[in-house]
This record gives sequence, structure tokens and C-alpha cells, in this order.
Amino acid sequence: MSMTLVTGATGFVGAVLTRRLVLDGVPVRVFRRAGSKLDLLGETAQKVEHALGDITDDLALQKAMQGVEYVYHVAGNIGFGSSRVRNRLMSVNVDGTAAVVNAALAGGVRRLVHASSVAALGRSNRPDDVLDENAQWQRSKSNSTYGYSKYLAELEVKRGIAEGLDAVMVNPSLIFGLGRKGENTRRIVDQIRRKRIVMFPAGVTSVVDVLDVADGMVRAMQYGEAGERFVLAAHNLSWEELFRQLAQACGAAPPTIRLAPAAAILVAYSSEAVAFLTRTEPLLPRANARFMSAVNRYDNTFACEKLGWRPRPFEETVRRIADAL
Repeated sequence: MSMTLVTGATGFVGAVLTRRLVLDGVPVRVFRRAGSKLDLLGETAQKVEHALGDITDDLALQKAMQGVEYVYHVAGNIGFGSSRVRNRLMSVNVDGTAAVVNAALAGGVRRLVHASSVAALGRSNRPDDVLDENAQWQRSKSNSTYGYSKYLAELEVKRGIAEGLDAVMVNPSLIFGLGRKGENTRRIVDQIRRKRIVMFPAGVTSVVDVLDVADGMVRAMQYGEAGERFVLAAHNLSWEELFRQLAQACGAAPPTIRLAPAAAILVAYSSEAVAFLTRTEPLLPRANARFMSAVNRYDNTFACEKLGWRPRPFEETVRRIADAL
């Protein structure tokens, strides 16, 4: 069977995808940094090949792709706030994707699936809008540096397609699942469990189970066509409802105080001021405050119809998370 390469395989999404592929009997090679944690892979770490290197290292990527026919590019950074964070986002998300695309072209891989984000679709300034794969990036105060970096990464994938690469993109929304303590959405779950969140933002977001993201990527590899992208957003929920479901599953009281958008921005300014004085990262950057106060809805019809993607109910996701903690 053909070898498949997974970048970012030691991360939240990449580890779930790698475990899924191994269970499906797919030979897998993971591309990771030396010294990266293997805890999320568990026993699967012993069942895959390991190629070491940095995601921006052209030579290491070319070596890793020798004999590879399929590539899942999942490696990426998420962050908001300081210039240091912005520089890392641009390096890993943009330059790293460019390097992966170049190595895939040089290695003659048959297909690449790129893990993007709904943030790369841009943010609408109209609360009634529901974005899908046809959304075009527009300047907006609600856009984050992270979203911009993922948008630029998609341009690198499109550049590769123009040069002959068969590539498909997926755009997951806010991903929930079992991950490392203090990372990704696990932080939200832990804070809800410990009753440290007393307010809910005024906006609307979209959620998806990490298991369904992995399934969507596998289906995109199998059934997608070059140049297509698929929105992997399962459920559009208000932050109030999202926090309520998490609290109910964890046996905690839900937040009951609505944080108005203007108040969220004031909190963010204070958070950034403290971070500047203490030389730390802000607890609530302005980009996060704007995102959580905005209405962000997404349409997954294309993924459901073209890929046969069927995301599970969010209640099932939060129950699984709560039962494991």
C-alpha cells in the first residue's frame, strides 16, 4: 500500500488523524520536530515511520517525502497577540506550507490535503451571513493574524495547484476533543469545569469534533477534486449555548452573565496592557474579543453532499470529553 505522510502528527488534530489512518491499515510516516511530544499518539507512535525536521526545512521535507504518494499537511500554529506570536504564525503557517507544497511538487506526490481553517474564509461584517467554500477574503476588524496566516497558506496551496499539484483544502471550525491540558479548546473545558468562566461572549461560533475533522480529511483525500475546499463546521452555536452544554456535561454551573462586545474590548485592552508590562501573552487579545463577540456561522452542505461527511451531535462530543476527564 502507498505511503502517506502526515505533518503535525504530534498535535491535537494530527494525532487523531494519524491514529485513524493506522487503524485503517494505511502505512504512515510522520514528519515532526526532534523532541516533540508523542503522548497524543500513544501506541500509534510505534506503528509509524518517523522523519525529523522543521516544517520550513526544504531539504528535510524533500527527504521525508521520498516514496510518499499522499500527504496530509496538518502542521500549524494557533496564536493571537504579540509580534513574536505573529512572526511564528507567518513562519510556520505560511512559510511552512510553502515548503510543504514545494516538496510535494518536487517529490511528485499524488495528492495533498491541506488543513486550513474557517478563519481563512474571512469574517463577514453582516450578522445574517452564513459563509461557505465560496467566501472571499475581505478586510475586517474581526479578522485575526491567525486567520490571515491561514489565508496566505491557502494561497501557497493554490500556487502549487497552478504548478500541477493535486491538492484539496479543508476548513474546520472551532475543534473540540481530548487534547493536552492547557492547549486548544481543552482550556475552555477545564475552565468551565472549575467554574472559572463566569461570563459568556455575545457572539456565535461554529464547533466540530476532532474525530469528524479527521474523518473529513480522509474523505477529502478520497473523494475531493483538485482545487476544492470543504468547510468542516458541524454546528453553529451561541457562546451561551456552547458554554451551557459544556457545563451540563461537566456537572458545573454555566456562566450567566453576558459580556457585551464593548465590554469585551475593554477587557482585552486591559489584558494586553498587563501583558505588555509583564512581558507575557495577553489572556484575552483584542482579536479574540472581536471574534467571540461576532456572529460567525458556516454552511457545511458541500462537505456533506460531496464527501458524505456526517458530523456527530455536539452533545456526544462534550459527553465524551467530560467522561474522560
